[in-house]
Amino acid sequence: MSAVSAFVFAPSPLLTVTIEAAPDESTELHVHAGGQGVWIARMAATLGLDVTLCGVFGGETGGILQSLIEREGIKVRAISTAGENGSYVHDRRGGDRKPLAEVRPRVLSRHEVDDLFGGSLAEGITADVAVLGGPHENNVVPPEIYTRLVGDLRALKVPVVADLSGPTMTAALEGGLTVLKVSHEDLIEDGHAQSEKPEDLAEAMRALAAEGADHVVVSRAGDPAMALVDGDIWEVLIPPMNIVDHRGAGDSMTAGIAAALARGKSMNDALQFGAAAGAVNVTRRGLATGQPDLIAKMVENIRVRRMTEPKGQKQ
Repeated sequence: MSAVSAFVFAPSPLLTVTIEAAPDESTELHVHAGGQGVWIARMAATLGLDVTLCGVFGGETGGILQSLIEREGIKVRAISTAGENGSYVHDRRGGDRKPLAEVRPRVLSRHEVDDLFGGSLAEGITADVAVLGGPHENNVVPPEIYTRLVGDLRALKVPVVADLSGPTMTAALEGGLTVLKVSHEDLIEDGHAQSEKPEDLAEAMRALAAEGADHVVVSRAGDPAMALVDGDIWEVLIPPMNIVDHRGAGDSMTAGIAAALARGKSMNDALQFGAAAGAVNVTRRGLATGQPDLIAKMVENIRVRRMTEPKGQKQ
């Protein structure tokens, strides 16, 4: 039986360098591939999917990035660019992250955008699920590439999960998403929701569904995530976990949802699996990481509860 496969759209992978304090008080240097698409791909691979990442790579940082990603068991469809990939250096010896340097990714040329779209469509056609991450900065690629890619993949019967906000989210919705995952902070910042109150978020979710999403999932930091599934609002309850690092939890949740859908699971099952991946991620250092067996066991501790009753029923 062939492996379950996922395609991940990662328009601007990053090279990340973090300075850490070692247990013996010496200094450690950690070099990793980063960026939203990379983090989603990492967790999807951890969950057993055969993952192909399509992104843009160039210069010295691009060569290092591609090698790092492939070492994680992820196939790379590399689109060449004349410039270098974005990168950053953070100092975390004091506990908190202190930015020391940042190199911004360059804006792609028209021909590079065309190559990125073509390579992504070629990889997405054969995938059991496609997952779209956002660019590191909004101007790296034109938002309309998301409209085209989502529309074409859905026309080819490929389910598409997107973790986006701002102009790229609006563009992807025009293509018709299977699942949109977005944080409540982004909904408020972008003007889609008036506040973090559940009723305001629910109103925003219904509006986003009307714009082109079959299902909408909203992460709410320390509060239960909310999901609009088949017209009803659900909340996703996880056990209280001791947080080591919250970064990467949202991307882990997105990867978990995509992995479940790729295996033919229901949306509610996908919510449980996604929440389990996110919950495990916060208990450890390392963005979008976790042990597969622990995530599988954590699923049993996730509850998905209806927040609104179906029409015609009393609460």
